[in-house]
Amino acid sequence: MTGEISTEPDEQDQRDERDAYRAMGLALRVGELLLGSGEATETVSETMRRIAATYGVRKCEADVNLSSLSISHVPGGDRAPVTAERRVRRRQPDYDRLIAVSSLVRRINAGELPLPEAETRLRDITRRVGVYPNWLIVTSLALIAASASILVGGGWVVAVAAFAATVLGDRVGAWLARRGVAEFFQLLVASLLGTLVAVGLIWQKVPVQASAVVVGAVVALLPGRALVACVQDGIAGEYVTAAGRLTEVLFIVAGVVSGIGTAIAVGLRLGVPVTVDDVPVAPLSLEAPQLLGAAAVSLTFAVALLVPPRHVLPGALGGGLIWTAYVLLSEADFPPLIATAVACAAIGLLGTAYAKLVKVPAMVFIVPAVGPLLPGTLLYRGMLDVSLGHLAGGTVNLVQAISTALAIGAGVILGAEIIRAFSSRRLARRFRPAARRTRGF
Repeated sequence: MTGEISTEPDEQDQRDERDAYRAMGLALRVGELLLGSGEATETVSETMRRIAATYGVRKCEADVNLSSLSISHVPGGDRAPVTAERRVRRRQPDYDRLIAVSSLVRRINAGELPLPEAETRLRDITRRVGVYPNWLIVTSLALIAASASILVGGGWVVAVAAFAATVLGDRVGAWLARRGVAEFFQLLVASLLGTLVAVGLIWQKVPVQASAVVVGAVVALLPGRALVACVQDGIAGEYVTAAGRLTEVLFIVAGVVSGIGTAIAVGLRLGVPVTVDDVPVAPLSLEAPQLLGAAAVSLTFAVALLVPPRHVLPGALGGGLIWTAYVLLSEADFPPLIATAVACAAIGLLGTAYAKLVKVPAMVFIVPAVGPLLPGTLLYRGMLDVSLGHLAGGTVNLVQAISTALAIGAGVILGAEIIRAFSSRRLARRFRPAARRTRGF
């Protein structure tokens, strides 16, 4: 008599299945932290696949979009495929946590951590206290504005005004955020307040470069991190995510520009003599105020992005280097866009090389370093021209501002690609296995 054949999977199969689910869940949580910190889509998806493979889940595909991640596993045989998804509900830059996650990923890929220990360590990372207190982060944002105003020749009085305006804008924005008001309007209000401070200084005929207050406040609001990631995704062929990030950048810029335009319109309505002649342009100089202003912009950006103290100084040095390169290229009669792209490529190359040396993500150094070249003056000048009825000139300035922003992103990625080109072929294929010559087809 033939006995019954059990159709239930044995205990080992059940254990393997549970481990596969846990590995996929770990990969999703790591991917969420990386994507939320602004890491490139290509890096996030490759990291998720490698984590799953390390824990025995080899037939996996990871799909990463701007606000969601999914991972699929096809086990083969008669076992059903599995797909899990996770949403990224908040993208908050925290480079201290990003460094910790990257270190964890390296240890996982090296086979040093069993799955339960990796889950515990990731849980500890997500629960860790911020590297800086909230008051210092608010202060750093205000110091970005103050440093940028000094960079464009505003002086110390203007720096104090820019500091106060940015603190006020940030606190009002935080108040709006607690009430669920969309980020677009938070940015609008923050830029509105900064511009109103400048309009007030012009109205009271204070003998300072009042418009430098606006330039400083705008630089503090511009999305340098999202911009770099956007261009990086596009160059890597992640066009859907690149388009999503670009849309995010454009909405942030639109919010800032709307606030500037509203404040200028109010000032003009009240008879304040706001003119394009009042807009300062950063002197192409390597004198102390400009070099210190550029380094201070990058240093304060690093603190605002929660870069750990041990890595803040290289970011500040990067700001001084990128400004020096930009000035020298401009003095050599390079057009502004070319000078911006080449200076950013140099920082991208040096920052990526240094990041490999100290084993942290390159954006920890690169994103703060590009702060001095963000096009705050062009945005303000363009919006002022439009408000005064000079549509042609305003459009040109706004287009030039967007072009400058894209040149920053492209230059930074070019520097990183130069490092990749001279890396070992095995290493390059491991991180970008799909790269092929297509000749545009």
